Amino acid sequence: MKLIIGNRNYSSWSLRGWLAVKQSGLAFEELQVPLYGEDWEQQKRHIGEIAPSHGKVPVLWDGDAVVWDSLAIIEYLADKVGRDRFWPKADDARAMARSMVAEMHSSYAALRRQLPMNIRRTVEGTTIDEDAHADIVRILTLWAEARARFGRGGPFLFGTFCAADIIYAPVVSRFITYGVPLPGFALTYVEAVWEHDWMREWVAASASEDWVIEQYEAPAGA
Repeated sequence: MKLIIGNRNYSSWSLRGWLAVKQSGLAFEELQVPLYGEDWEQQKRHIGEIAPSHGKVPVLWDGDAVVWDSLAIIEYLADKVGRDRFWPKADDARAMARSMVAEMHSSYAALRRQLPMNIRRTVEGTTIDEDAHADIVRILTLWAEARARFGRGGPFLFGTFCAADIIYAPVVSRFITYGVPLPGFALTYVEAVWEHDWMREWVAASASEDWVIEQYEAPAGA
């Protein structure tokens, strides 16, 4: 398998796709394209020749199969290796995990816009509007419920590391970058994700990148 990703420092969807392939346990080759670099338009056309992804990342190639969405990559890999590797076994836990993943996949536009992922930065004094604040409250509410109901088996949302943690990993990064005030349970969860071996590998690799995307260097309110 081959996985195309963008800049590790900025590309939240690339992080999700990469974590999903790591979670699968399958061997893969990693290919990286610098988003919005000088040859970005050419790179997008090249990707578009291979997959109908409109130049978006991540893209997973597996033989003749091409998957170009992070959630689709999770589901595709779950079909290959078994859903229990990605989703809780119990029906009630799996139902909540799938709902949380779907909500993260389609929602929280204000949070994404005002607090873009930027792993290398530490930003103090960021202000956000009511919409972004509401997004954060909603996410913390879901985290609290998942941990309270299903988190007894370990430090992650549903105990063991699963698709929900993959999808919310970029949010963990955003909370750290912008110093978002968090209750104790959330701080513990954020630390568990941040200290996961795969996250440490991704963060270390992002630190060695020399690409800078100016539009993601000045979040709203900073």
